[in-house]
Amino acid sequence: MKLKDMTDKGLLFLDVEWGTKDQVIRNLVDALDENGYLSSKEEYYQAVIEREQISPTGFEAGLAIPHGKSSAVKKAGFAVARLKNKLKDWESIDPNNQVELVFLLAIPGAEAGSTHLSLLSELSTRLMDQNYYQRLMTASNAEQFLAAIDQVDEKEGESKEYTKTIVAITACAAGIAHTYMAAEALEKAGREMGVRVLTEKQGANGLEDQHTKALIREADAVIFATDISPKGMERFNGKPYVQTKVAEPLKSAKEMINRALNNPDGVVQAAGEDGDSSMDSGDKQGIWAEMSQAILTGISYMIPVIVAAGLMIGIAKLGAMPFGLAGEIHDPKYIEHSNELLVILHHLDKFGGMIFKFMYPIFGAFVAYSLAGRPGLVSGLIGGSFAAGLHYTFWGVEGGIPSGFLGALILGLVAGYVSRFLNEKIKLHKNLQAMKPMLIIPAISVLTIFFLNFYFVDPVFGALNESIRNYIESAQGSGTLFLSAVIAAATAFDLGGPINKAAGAIAIGLAADQIFPLTARVLAIVIPPIGLGLATIIDKYVVGRRVFDENLRVTGNTSLLLGFIAISEGAIPFMLRNPLITIPLNIIGAIIGSVTAVALGAVQWYPLPAVWGWPLVENFWAYFIGLLAGALFIALSNIFIRFAIIKRQEAAK
Repeated sequence: MKLKDMTDKGLLFLDVEWGTKDQVIRNLVDALDENGYLSSKEEYYQAVIEREQISPTGFEAGLAIPHGKSSAVKKAGFAVARLKNKLKDWESIDPNNQVELVFLLAIPGAEAGSTHLSLLSELSTRLMDQNYYQRLMTASNAEQFLAAIDQVDEKEGESKEYTKTIVAITACAAGIAHTYMAAEALEKAGREMGVRVLTEKQGANGLEDQHTKALIREADAVIFATDISPKGMERFNGKPYVQTKVAEPLKSAKEMINRALNNPDGVVQAAGEDGDSSMDSGDKQGIWAEMSQAILTGISYMIPVIVAAGLMIGIAKLGAMPFGLAGEIHDPKYIEHSNELLVILHHLDKFGGMIFKFMYPIFGAFVAYSLAGRPGLVSGLIGGSFAAGLHYTFWGVEGGIPSGFLGALILGLVAGYVSRFLNEKIKLHKNLQAMKPMLIIPAISVLTIFFLNFYFVDPVFGALNESIRNYIESAQGSGTLFLSAVIAAATAFDLGGPINKAAGAIAIGLAADQIFPLTARVLAIVIPPIGLGLATIIDKYVVGRRVFDENLRVTGNTSLLLGFIAISEGAIPFMLRNPLITIPLNIIGAIIGSVTAVALGAVQWYPLPAVWGWPLVENFWAYFIGLLAGALFIALSNIFIRFAIIKRQEAAK
């Protein structure tokens, strides 16, 4: 197969006058769609725009290679625009680059290791050759252009002897253009400098040209040119290294090679036998960026737990609906029920609740893992277990107050940083190295987490929970709207956490005594997950500008579904990702929705917040208006604030 088989005359636009970057991308996307490469041109366009926000796709000498990896791509291919007018506003590695030749690559989301992706990788590498590039620029028609695409000059054999060897890893988010162009730039610069540079490409095709143990032993230094975490860093234990973005070699490959040999960023340090690695560097990423990345990692591993738990509970409750038991299938009395189906549904509901208990341990474990590798897993897992309410007794004092997502956040981060510090600072004889990850790091880090939880997290959040409970109780004699606002705020604060449960205990007690209905309580349970799920849908299909990353978009769909069956935990990943934005908006949205519904006359005496309980509400339309008002506030305010933050970050670049 040749490169010309991956495009078509209908995908070639030679000497056209398109005035803006967006116009170029839009026209090429339309052409790919019209020629049968896409199942959804809008979805693919969004993937291209998201890739543009990660790093520049403009290079130098007039070249730009935008690309998108998406399930909306039916088959790999590319479209080309050669412009009469040069574009100065295309973000490029060379700030003086004026784009006149654009290749738009369409990459199937699930495709890897295929001939098509190998050819796209080859195209990216060929475009680094000035003779090849010039033939494309001078082709007078589509036939000549297609012929030039597969015309490659033979490389001259290398006869010089190298005195130095550098191994490198290149990897970008999509795994095509930058990955291979950076590799070619490093190898070319190495040839010119008399340094042997060998690159391992970690791209859409998996690991290509993987470094052998013998080669790594021989290497004098390592270059990590990556936008994502490189795989298998522990292989380079003890080697001097340079860490940079994947685009950096395209403008300063020779400087990077000199740095790696003469002034490296640090030395790769092993985490122990079969462990991951960390890097000792004087040029580490900022602490907030590092923490944010760790939290994202924890969220990505926690999401499947939330989805699995929600599905189990949802199936149980939906299955119990024909029996009129959706709201009480969790009651232990159904264990001994004569109806076998109800027994199964009861156990399924309890099973889902049990799965939810693994949510914070998984989150804490992988937050710590992101910071420290495998040595952080144990202490992170235990920290998350404390946050979930792991019970223990210490010196006769009862512990185990569930500190919820804030506790998991704090304990997971501390576990990661403590484990990494120990891993970097503890030096042992090579015969004792196995003791470090297997004994020393787990013992010290777990002990640290225990004392931190016992003396700080439990007391602080226990006191917070108690004070909020006392405040709610003191508000019982206040006016209807004020008490509704207090109960709604506490319910929405931690989405099923201890404060939520304290509000629930009081609200249910008041309802049981026929003192105050549960209207505010049940609305505040469903408004945050429905509002955040609605935010991702509005952002994708209405606004047209995605302010949520891929993980949160997937979580948004789950959150919306779980919201309708009254499982508020579906919104927790949004809170963990950015609590300073999400928590206040959840509280305000819950207050707005609850107070609106109560003021309009909605009354719900039953603890049935799920959709099947809505028909039991007195004055349903008032209830629905309150729900809609609260959910829309959360959705629109999240989009507005997150979009404003993105714009500010873009302006600061």
